[in-house]
Amino acid sequence: MRTHAPGQSALLMLDVAAVLSAENIAYAVIGAMAAAVHGSVRASLDADAIVHLRVSEAKAIASKFVAAGFEAELRIGDADDPIAALLAINDEFGNRVDLLMGLRGMDAAAFARAQDVDFAGATLRIVSREDFIAMKVFAGGPQDIADAEMALALDHESLDAKLLRRLADRFGKDAALALDALLRR
Repeated sequence: MRTHAPGQSALLMLDVAAVLSAENIAYAVIGAMAAAVHGSVRASLDADAIVHLRVSEAKAIASKFVAAGFEAELRIGDADDPIAALLAINDEFGNRVDLLMGLRGMDAAAFARAQDVDFAGATLRIVSREDFIAMKVFAGGPQDIADAEMALALDHESLDAKLLRRLADRFGKDAALALDALLRR
């Protein structure tokens, strides 16, 4: 374990990523850690990733985390929840990583578009900027929209606008409209 105190969820993410990689499970870091890569540094008490894993496989992977010395709690979403399930991984210091299993509307190719980023002597897979922005406009909260706006401003020239619009459309009309509003600013 890399963690040795509270406030080190980013380090816990490295341990979680190592287990996921050992099990050949595709993942992409999202949330505040991805926001930092895409232009918006902010504090967060946990770390988040989306995993390419069916809910039916979740109990088996949860047992891998328990065997590695972590606590693992599986929460299944209901029919209206855009997240099929969440696997919360905690260490003895209260650091936490949330693994989201699926996100309604997300393009499965997001895992292939994720980029490798060096962090603390290891590599993490971070969601692409286009997928990040599309997920943020789908989430739609004030912090989500601010994160999307910062990611848009980072390097507008390198952004694949056509892909971004297609990804936002996958999340539904509200996400597409929110993206349009951001792009008009």
